[in-house]
Amino acid sequence: MAISRRKFLNMLTVGSAACLTLLTPITAWSAWASDAFNATQSEDAYKNLLGATETIDSDEVKLKVPKIAENGGAVPVSVKTSMKGVESISLFVKNNPQPLTASFQIPAGTIANVSTRIRLAQTSTVTAVIKANGKLYSKSQEVKVTIGGCGG
Repeated sequence: MAISRRKFLNMLTVGSAACLTLLTPITAWSAWASDAFNATQSEDAYKNLLGATETIDSDEVKLKVPKIAENGGAVPVSVKTSMKGVESISLFVKNNPQPLTASFQIPAGTIANVSTRIRLAQTSTVTAVIKANGKLYSKSQEVKVTIGGCGG
């Protein structure tokens, strides 16, 4: 079955418009998040990503990270909470060249539980920040690194 030239151009136009519409939010989000990920000071990263710098230390934030990491290139980290209304979970490393290490958007109705591996340049404090109901909750732990993971 042959497609007419007019029908082909119409399908191409509609398909291109759909692709551009879907990609626009992704590029807008990546531009917004790049300011936070490229920040060299923790306060700037907090402000650019979360809109504030003050957090509430909370035992409801469960941060699991080893106290001693033999290799700073791949340190396992898990963060979970039973709080309601969780919007995001972010990880910050105080002494890294760029303190914001990871950020996860948590869809409504989803269990707030994330696991990943992060890089630590040196012994530092790892802080998990949970944004829930417009407030920022955190939990921190120092990790001693024997071999750094952010070397060039």
